[in-house]
Amino acid sequence: MTKERIWTAALIIIGDEILSGRTQDKNISQIAVWLNIQGIRLKEVRVVADVESAIVEAVNSLRVKHDYLFTTGGIGPTHDDITVDAIAAALGVAVVVHPDAEKILHDYYETRGGLTEARLRMARVPQGAELIENKVSGAPGIRAGNIFIMAGVPGITAMMLDGLNGKLEGGMPLLSDTLGCWVAESEVADLLAKTERTHEGCQIGSYPFFREGRVGANFVIRSTDHDRLNKCMLHLADGLTALGYPSEFGGISPISG
Repeated sequence: MTKERIWTAALIIIGDEILSGRTQDKNISQIAVWLNIQGIRLKEVRVVADVESAIVEAVNSLRVKHDYLFTTGGIGPTHDDITVDAIAAALGVAVVVHPDAEKILHDYYETRGGLTEARLRMARVPQGAELIENKVSGAPGIRAGNIFIMAGVPGITAMMLDGLNGKLEGGMPLLSDTLGCWVAESEVADLLAKTERTHEGCQIGSYPFFREGRVGANFVIRSTDHDRLNKCMLHLADGLTALGYPSEFGGISPISG
C-alpha cells in the first residue's frame, strides 16, 4: 500500500503587538481551516517580533521544512512594516516595486488622497515575487516561491486566502469528528491508544475539561478517509460504553450554558 503524500505548511505571525498582548491573533484558526480544505496540514506556528534577524531566521528555517510557508503582519505603509525586507534578505534578493501592485494602489487611492510615498511601500516585493489578489483594501499579498506574505488584519487575510483558492497543490482534506464523555482521560488512556492502533489512518486527540463539578473529555478522531473515521468513532463509542462511560456524538461543550 502506497503511503499517502501529506502536504504541510507553517505560519509565522509577525508583530510586536501580538507578543505584547495588545492584539490577539485570529489568523491561526482561519488559515488552519483554509489549509485543511486545500488538503494541507498546518504543522508549525511561530510568533516573532518586528526584528529583521528574527524574521529571517524563522523564514529560512520553516520554508525548507514544509511545502508552504505563510506569514501574517508587517506589510503595511509604516516604517516598522519590515516583513518584505526581511523575507527578501532571507531569499537573498533585492526589494523592488512591483509595477502591477503600483497600478493597483494608484487606482485604489485615486479618490482616497492619492498614492503617497508611504502607500507606495505596499507595492514593494522581493524580486521575482507574484501578487495575491486583495479585494478589500487594494494592497495585494505576495507570493515568493513557496512563501505567502499576507496581511495581519484577519478580514484582509481572509480575502487573500480566497484569492488563493484552488491554486495550491495539496492532498486529501483531514476530516474530524468528536465524541464527548464524562470520564477522566486517564481512565480510558489504554482504550484510546488501542483504538488508534486498531484503525490505521486515524488519530485520536484527547481534550479534558472540568465542568459542573465533574471531569470530562472530548475525543477528536481525525482521518482523511470518511469510512475509516466512522468505524473508529463507533469502535471508540462501543469501548467507552463497555467500560461504563456512555459517550455523546458531537462532543460535550466544556462551557456550561
